[in-house]
Amino acid sequence: MPSPGGSAAPAVAPHTPRSGTAGVPVLQDGTAQTKKDFTSDQEVRWCPGCGDYAVLAAVQGFLPDLGLRRENIVFVSGIGCSSRFPYYLDTYGMHSIHGRAPAIATGLATAREDLSVWVVTGDGDALSIGGNHLIHAMRRNVNLTILLFNNKIYGLTKGQYSPTSEVGAVTKSTPAGSVDHPFNPVSLALGAEATFVARTMDSDRKHLTEVLRQAAEHRGTALVEIYQNCPIFNDGAFQLLKDRDEATARLAHLRAGEPVRIGSGEDVRVVVRDDAGRLAVVAEADADPARVVVHDPADPDPSTAFALSRLDDASMQHVPMGVFRSVQRPTYDDSVRAQVATAVAEAPPAGSPDETLAALLRGRDTWTVDGTRAGQVEQTLAGETSEGPTPAAGDALVEEGEEALDEE
Repeated sequence: MPSPGGSAAPAVAPHTPRSGTAGVPVLQDGTAQTKKDFTSDQEVRWCPGCGDYAVLAAVQGFLPDLGLRRENIVFVSGIGCSSRFPYYLDTYGMHSIHGRAPAIATGLATAREDLSVWVVTGDGDALSIGGNHLIHAMRRNVNLTILLFNNKIYGLTKGQYSPTSEVGAVTKSTPAGSVDHPFNPVSLALGAEATFVARTMDSDRKHLTEVLRQAAEHRGTALVEIYQNCPIFNDGAFQLLKDRDEATARLAHLRAGEPVRIGSGEDVRVVVRDDAGRLAVVAEADADPARVVVHDPADPDPSTAFALSRLDDASMQHVPMGVFRSVQRPTYDDSVRAQVATAVAEAPPAGSPDETLAALLRGRDTWTVDGTRAGQVEQTLAGETSEGPTPAAGDALVEEGEEALDEE
C-alpha cells in the first residue's frame, strides 16, 4: 500500500538525542484515537488459538497511546503467518517479500522521517532467508521497531523446522529430528549490537504493552522477540512459561537498577558472577551481595546483556524476560539525512562545470589506458601517437608478452 505524501522533515545533527517518534506528526489538541481507529475492516485469518491474535490486540490497543497520526504509521512485513499483520491494522502497510522487510523498511525510514516504521516478521522469515537483512538493519541502527514473532516453527508452510527449532525437533522436514543448532534471537541481536533488545510473550498483555511502549520510544533499531504459540504445528512450545507456578520459578524479569531475580518467597534465586566472571544462578540466601548482578540496560558494553541472554536454553530453567539493552547511538537514517543536507548546502552553483551531470558521472579519479607498461609510465611505445594508443602500440605489447613467455 502506498504511503501518504509529504515533504521530508529537516535533517538533524546525527549526535542529537531524540525519541523514536521525533519528526512524526502528532494528533491535534483535543483529538484522540482508540483501538477501533487502528482496527481495519479485514477479517482476521489465523488459526483458532494462535498467539498472533493476542499480539494484534495488544498493538491495536497500544498504538493510540503514541498520539501519532495513523496516516504516518507504517507496518512492513515479509512472508509468514505473522506477516498478515498489516492487513489487520488501519494504518499504511506493506506485505512484502520473504525476508526483505528490514531492507524495505530501511529505505522507507531513511526517505521519510515523518513516518513511524515498524517491521513484523517471524522466526523463519527473519532468521533464515532474511537473516542478513536483519543483522545489517541492527548494525546500522536504523530507526525501526522490529517485532519478531518466535514460535519455533514454520507455520504458513505447514510445519517445517525453523532456525529457532530445538535440536531433535520432529517436524515435516525433519522426521528423524532436527540436527541444527538453533539461533537465540536475543543473543543474535546483541551480537549485532542492536541498541534496543527485548523479549516478551504473547500471553502477558501488560508486559507486552510496556515493552512495546519502550521500543517505540527508542530511537534506533528496537528488536522485540515475542514468544508466540502455534497451536497447530508447535503447540505448547512455551507452556512452561504460561503456567503461573512454573513461570514464577523460571522467569527472570529484567528491571533496570534491580538485581536479576528468579522465583518467589523462600525459593528466590539471583544471578551472580562467579570467580571466572561467568553468570550463575544461586539461592539468594547464599549469594555474596557484591557478586549479585544488578541489571543495567543502559550499559554501553553489551557483554553482560549477552551473558544474561545465554541463561536461556531448551530446558527453559532460567528465562530472562524484559529489556536487555537500551542505549543511544546515532541512527543510520538521521546520519544519511544530515549527510545529504550538508552535500546540498555545499553543492557548487547551478550551471557551473562541476555541477553538470557529465562531471558527476566522470567522477574525480579517471585515467586513460595509454598502452604504457607498469613501472614505465613515461615511456611511449613504438607506434603510439600523442592522441593515444594505436593498434601498433597494442601489437608491441603483445609481442613483448610473447617474448617474455618464450624466455620463461
